[in-house]
Amino acid sequence: MASKLVVSTFLSLDGIMQGPGGPGEDDSNDFPHGGWLPPYVDEGFGRIMGEQLERADGMLLGRRSYDILSSYWPDVPDEEGGAKINGMPKYVTTRTPMTAEWRNTQVLVGEAAETVAELKKSTDGEILVQGSSDLLRTLQRAELIDEYRLLVFPVILGEGKRLFAEGTAPAGLKLTGSTATDAGVVYVTYEWAGKPSYGAVA
Repeated sequence: MASKLVVSTFLSLDGIMQGPGGPGEDDSNDFPHGGWLPPYVDEGFGRIMGEQLERADGMLLGRRSYDILSSYWPDVPDEEGGAKINGMPKYVTTRTPMTAEWRNTQVLVGEAAETVAELKKSTDGEILVQGSSDLLRTLQRAELIDEYRLLVFPVILGEGKRLFAEGTAPAGLKLTGSTATDAGVVYVTYEWAGKPSYGAVA
């Protein structure tokens, strides 16, 4: 028994993942560009997100991302994706105890590297990680991420939280798929391939 941990992330062309959905979603450090994703939402984007959601057996979130998503999804109609995401198991990592009101949510109290490693061992299927930049840093260092699914948007922001920030643990990746939407969003998938290999160009 073991789960596959999959990171699904929206990125600007320069690697920013902060505040894609709208102003005020995450304006920490005075981030001024909230809402850079909606202009590029089209049928292709919706299809990609729908397929990701259907494949997922559970969702893993950091505390901030949990607060954002739990304030929205419980009121979404079943036919618009609410049935799937509200019905699936959800896990939120936190160092301090909390009460989770969102249906089917389990709180993982402690150090995320330890609680998520145990979660992977004790569950089956595919666990999707959405957002949660601080949590991702911990998962990267602990080598717990099995796959990245990245949607790269044709916009440059110049500042904000990055998926691969300074201090990210080096890793090799294997490209497993790529496509693009009519709006110019590039969707690429990578599997974790262990430590990077090095060489020299003759």
